[in-house]
Amino acid sequence: MSASSSIGKRLAPHIPDALPGLTTAFVREALHRAIHGVGPLPPAAHAAEKQLAEQRGHVDRAVHEVIENHVRYAGAQGFVTNLGGLVTAAFAMPANITGLALIQCRMIAGIAHLRGYDLDDPRVRNAILACLLGEDEIDALVKKRRMPAPPMALATALVHDPELDRIIPAEVASNLIARVAGKRLASTVGRRVPVVGGLVGAGADGFITWRIGRYADRELLPRAAR
Repeated sequence: MSASSSIGKRLAPHIPDALPGLTTAFVREALHRAIHGVGPLPPAAHAAEKQLAEQRGHVDRAVHEVIENHVRYAGAQGFVTNLGGLVTAAFAMPANITGLALIQCRMIAGIAHLRGYDLDDPRVRNAILACLLGEDEIDALVKKRRMPAPPMALATALVHDPELDRIIPAEVASNLIARVAGKRLASTVGRRVPVVGGLVGAGADGFITWRIGRYADRELLPRAAR
């Protein structure tokens, strides 16, 4: 783990006191808006179907296009929310977390839809949120028995476990806050020249979104032939 990520994780428990809106309810709302659409972004399934049509029904190519599109979105929003200097950092952080959560939820939901999962199924929704944590974090949580299984197993469980509706969003909220806090520490030096801070934010957000997308691609295997 990098020094900035480690510090970010140590800071994470204290950040919600300053940003009380960043709760598990916020994570659920981000997922809801990602699935159903918000502002100029159409619903995740509609966007995924558009990519599928452009790729002439080839699911894997459509999945890769969904990932690439959302990596670009993440880079763009990361650049915008990381512009400015240290003075604006405290105000930009909530916008950055909101943008990342929405974009990454939408990307994973699009992948899940293309692979045959029902986005209205609470088991699938928990699996989508679990993918946000990334492979390393999921493996660690499963090993510590704080999570019962990886996303694929959550999505295909025989029954829905309501307790996971609380556990998974809480882990995601903490992880998102730590990730953004750590990234901001890494870009602090560059904030003397604001555009440098923006470039760091764009690169970090785009890269982590790509990693999460690739993880969801590997984890959410096809449920049914299209």
